[in-house]
Amino acid sequence: MVHSFPTSLMMKDLRLLVPVCVIGLSACSAATGTLKTDTVVIQGSDTEVQLVSALAEAFGARNPGASISVAGGGSAVGIAALINGETDIANSSRAMKPAEIATAKEKGRDPQEFILARDGLSVIVHPSNGLATLTLDHISKMFSGKVTNWKGVGGPDAPIVLYGRQSTSGTFGYFRDAVVKDDYAVSLRQMEGSQAIVDAVAADAHGVGYVGVGYVRGADGRARSDIKALTVSRDGASEAVSPLDMEAVRADRYPIARRIYQYLPAVPAKDSIVEQFLRFEASAEGQAVIGTSGFYPLTANDEAMNQAFFSTIR
Repeated sequence: MVHSFPTSLMMKDLRLLVPVCVIGLSACSAATGTLKTDTVVIQGSDTEVQLVSALAEAFGARNPGASISVAGGGSAVGIAALINGETDIANSSRAMKPAEIATAKEKGRDPQEFILARDGLSVIVHPSNGLATLTLDHISKMFSGKVTNWKGVGGPDAPIVLYGRQSTSGTFGYFRDAVVKDDYAVSLRQMEGSQAIVDAVAADAHGVGYVGVGYVRGADGRARSDIKALTVSRDGASEAVSPLDMEAVRADRYPIARRIYQYLPAVPAKDSIVEQFLRFEASAEGQAVIGTSGFYPLTANDEAMNQAFFSTIR
């Protein structure tokens, strides 16, 4: 059984665990006209909660007259809320599973996918750690418990302390399925949020964790100084790539590049606040907010997929 890890290190992250209400969205959007006064409820991925809050605030700065409520809790929580009719938008750092889509349809939902941004899932260590790079195999062996000392992956003779997310997190599942490809080590310390992982690793010379690139990359595009994001290679013969390399992430050359998503319970009504907000997120202004929040803008293929979704709104 993996450990739950509620400690004082999480105190800085409490703002992610409660709804962030953004009041004062406008009656008029530059994209499509008049908005109806209403509240949009968004829930889910902790990876996305700060990003979507920033997008809601930017939308609200030009759109007074409505409200958007943004809460975290994990991708699974957001998707469950979507299935149960309790949220307008579910933030998810992973794609919905076929079983979840089937359950939603059984309950009368018609799940719709929207691609929000690109993310380079980052493996982080303390700045004093002399390692600069790891292979995917190294990372798998560490987080599955097969390697428990840093010297086993070319580091110092010191125990490896693992930090990760809780099982309701989409990133927990994505990292397990795409990178670890095994069960997590029983020693994994499960943190209640991405910021809590950052805080824990920053305070632990032997720690290692994984977080979305938005938690290691500032508005200037540079990495924060209290943690170190490692470069990652697919194997010992491949190029080691940094999650801070935007073009490598967008081109999928970074080995742990991924899309992050939003899901809706149905195609939104035309000219609804939900449609207006999604169009804002996809706009040049919205994508600029994504960049200043530390994540990466959509690729041309992502944009084409979102346009196909928008074409269904009538």
